[in-house]
Amino acid sequence: MELRRDVFQAIADPTRRAIIALVAANAMTPGAIAGNFDSSRQTISKHIQILTECELLRQDQQGREIYYHFNPSKLKTIADFIEPFRELWDDRFNKLEAIMKNQRKF
Repeated sequence: MELRRDVFQAIADPTRRAIIALVAANAMTPGAIAGNFDSSRQTISKHIQILTECELLRQDQQGREIYYHFNPSKLKTIADFIEPFRELWDDRFNKLEAIMKNQRKF
């Protein structure tokens, strides 16, 4: 049985979120990415593999080097999932703010 990961599994790990933040600023080689962490290069390589499987990172071969680039379009999946909750909580906070304003008048 093939394990299929999705973007939610990928961003669940703080190291992978940190890798995304690094690569979002600049395309980086695996060695450059690993240089930012105390973990072994093998561990970081596994995180990169997961991010690549989920298409949050894409590879670009330049000569003998592989550069990883951030793929922001995959975050749309996350944004689309979160949007209804954001709207719900915005509405609740707006109602709470209205109640608090009414309380101050008394």
